[in-house]
Amino acid sequence: MESTSQTSSKNQPIAAVLLSRAHDPEETKRILTEKIQQRPLFLCPSSPPPSDARAARRREREKKRLSRKKTLKPKPLSANERRKLGLYDVPRSGQRYALFEPLHQLWLGYIREILGNEIHTGGEGAASKLTSADFHGAEVEVVRSGCVSRVGLKGIVIKDSRFTFEVVTRRNQRKLVPKEGTVFRIEVPLGGVPTATVEEGQSDEKQQQQQTEAEQPKMIFEVHGEQFQFRSADRANKKFRSHFSKIL
Repeated sequence: MESTSQTSSKNQPIAAVLLSRAHDPEETKRILTEKIQQRPLFLCPSSPPPSDARAARRREREKKRLSRKKTLKPKPLSANERRKLGLYDVPRSGQRYALFEPLHQLWLGYIREILGNEIHTGGEGAASKLTSADFHGAEVEVVRSGCVSRVGLKGIVIKDSRFTFEVVTRRNQRKLVPKEGTVFRIEVPLGGVPTATVEEGQSDEKQQQQQTEAEQPKMIFEVHGEQFQFRSADRANKKFRSHFSKIL
């Protein structure tokens, strides 16, 4: 009998022998069938990665970057791109003095508001406020310049760049005046806000308006262009120190 039991235990798998020691034969058979013999075996791939695994990872990163880029805001244009597109250029049809006269009237109200009561007294307080002001729309006149032919040039500033003033004259001409070596004169009427410009057909009323504006008291400023060689946006946050100018 002992030899028969030993022979039968040898023919059985080790799992069945171990289960038979703890369970009865029927329970042992059920556990062996359901939990061991019929249990699914999940295999993990053990094959080596493909030869272009680095390129595949790079493509995956590029795909994620593109998907993230679509959700972000578009990149703003650089200064060179805006210059190539001509965003700063004024078309020839728009180089008319009458088009910029309303801008000049707005600038007069803007500069009066900035200067306040110091527009009547002047001094260092008015000078410090004037240095940080924006000159787009100001009517400037060249009173001194290294180039004699520019003296007397007068027009409305349509572009205030770092080194130049771009103006439109009363003859509807666009002039580019460098700031270096040039002194500009700016006149600001002290009275109320001048009346709006009239149409071209009403020449008599326009002449009367110009006469009344000429009779108004004015505060006259002289701006040394060499001290304004900054962009208007940078000049607003810059602190200027008072010093003697080399230009007399």
